Amino acid sequence: MLYWLANLSDGGDFFNLFRYITFRAGGAFFTALIFGFLFGRPLIDILRRKQGKGQPIRDDGPATHFAKAGTPTMGGLLILSALLFSTLLWARLSNGYVWIVLGVTYGYAAIGFADDYAKVTKQNVKGVSGRTRMALGLALAALAGICAALMHPPELTNMLTLPVFKDVLINLGIFFVPFSMFVIVGAANAVNLTDGLDGLAIMPVMIAAGTLGAIAYVVGRADFTQYLGVNFVPGTGELFVFTAALIGGGLGFLWYNAPPAAVFMGDTGSLALGGALGAIAVCTKHELVLGVVGGLFVVEALSVIIQVAYFKTTGKRVFLMAPIHHHFEKKGWAEPQIVIRFWIISLILALIGLATLKIR
Repeated sequence: MLYWLANLSDGGDFFNLFRYITFRAGGAFFTALIFGFLFGRPLIDILRRKQGKGQPIRDDGPATHFAKAGTPTMGGLLILSALLFSTLLWARLSNGYVWIVLGVTYGYAAIGFADDYAKVTKQNVKGVSGRTRMALGLALAALAGICAALMHPPELTNMLTLPVFKDVLINLGIFFVPFSMFVIVGAANAVNLTDGLDGLAIMPVMIAAGTLGAIAYVVGRADFTQYLGVNFVPGTGELFVFTAALIGGGLGFLWYNAPPAAVFMGDTGSLALGGALGAIAVCTKHELVLGVVGGLFVVEALSVIIQVAYFKTTGKRVFLMAPIHHHFEKKGWAEPQIVIRFWIISLILALIGLATLKIR
């Protein structure tokens, strides 16, 4: 919205700053951060009053989690409110990629909110049925994939780009949309599975968002893409504003989610943020890089898949408990120890993902 102030500029005054994505990204970050600090406590107080007993705790979970009973959930509303306000304020709203990512983010937020609401009101960990969640998530992802394909430049439409091998393009044809669905739905559910300890999911989400935001900015500039030898996707740079707002809102939430958490993110936040990461990867043509940058989420999801498949086949378990962060809890690791070590892993993976831009 504030981008329109650039129309008041004669090219050499303050209003000209609003033309620059980096300036508006900085504004988006601080706006979302301040929003989180201002409204975090009031929102938590409202959630606590409305929810009563808070998020139900799994009976078969680690014993240390029973002490968290009564903690309110749906804290993702704080991130999403700050993100939406900041993005609408600072982003160029004529940019189609911004609306694709916003549509996925808040569509998945609605699914997560319905699931959290069902859990809280029924005091049951099951919530909305998995089939319903999956069907709605696939429909949203399909729409996003179609819209992204229509916006991509002709030479990249329905193409899969490869990190490192930058001159190689694989034409997915009609399979691009199903592939996009897999990326977006997979990212949403992987982040959802990771959100099991205080502060565990939000920092890796911010790290991944920052990395994808930098990639979006680079691939949206012809001069940078020519120098780095990557594919030019005009318009994606505006997603840097979105990711900056996400990081600001995420930090505001982490202030209250740091151990011991005053509020949980809930499916409202985890599904939305994971979907956002997947949508950004699809828009920027860096779907495979997301698998590296978000490698922690991939491992968390794979641990569940492996555990279930192996148990159904042999009746035995590979891990003491899945997702894998619970395995380390069962082995005696303290919760902050797991969280911080997983943060470090996420940062290392993000740096590897950024390095693929430079490798020719």
